[in-house]
Amino acid sequence: MSEILSKISEAIIEGNAEDMAELTHDALDDGLSAQDVLDKGLMTGMDHVGVEFKAGNMFVPEVLRSARAMQTAMEILRPILVKAGARPTGKVLLGTVKGDLHDIGKNLVGIMCEGAGFEVKDIGKDIAPEGFIAAIKEFNPDVVGLSALLTTTMRVMGHTIKALEEAGLRDKVKVIVGGAPVTQAFADQIHADGYAPNAAAAAELARKLVGAA
Repeated sequence: MSEILSKISEAIIEGNAEDMAELTHDALDDGLSAQDVLDKGLMTGMDHVGVEFKAGNMFVPEVLRSARAMQTAMEILRPILVKAGARPTGKVLLGTVKGDLHDIGKNLVGIMCEGAGFEVKDIGKDIAPEGFIAAIKEFNPDVVGLSALLTTTMRVMGHTIKALEEAGLRDKVKVIVGGAPVTQAFADQIHADGYAPNAAAAAELARKLVGAA
């Protein structure tokens, strides 16, 4: 790996957003493509962050710092990638279900999915089933992620999946669920396509579901 790509990976792992813009511009000035910077610099760093987070060696504040560094670089790279016609891994739609205002976990999932090459649309928190339906029709995602952090709002995940069935959209998307009280058994019970215990696992699961892993 070139020295500049190693520095970019390192900056992601250290959560060094301050130097990220300069490093990204340096890499492009050196003749590296935006795709190489993404695949061999940013994603290499985020893969490491994902592994460490999953192993319990990195924690939410550190992952958020890495995420900020990633976003700084992506602001520079995204328009170049779009112009070059780079194809994303797939499209992921994320939202926290109706009645729940928690979003840190969901935000981390979005960052990890973007790091895994997905185009991500986050529709926020306290989203009713109709909100998911409207967003799916507009965005045409491959994967829909439902988040809930309260035992009282978990059941809304089931209502949302049921609403997707009634709207004729259930077969068009893979639905994954997550959040502190959510379990694999609950995901099976509401007929979700998958459950992830943390953000790194969610990105991995999304890749599997679109056949990219």
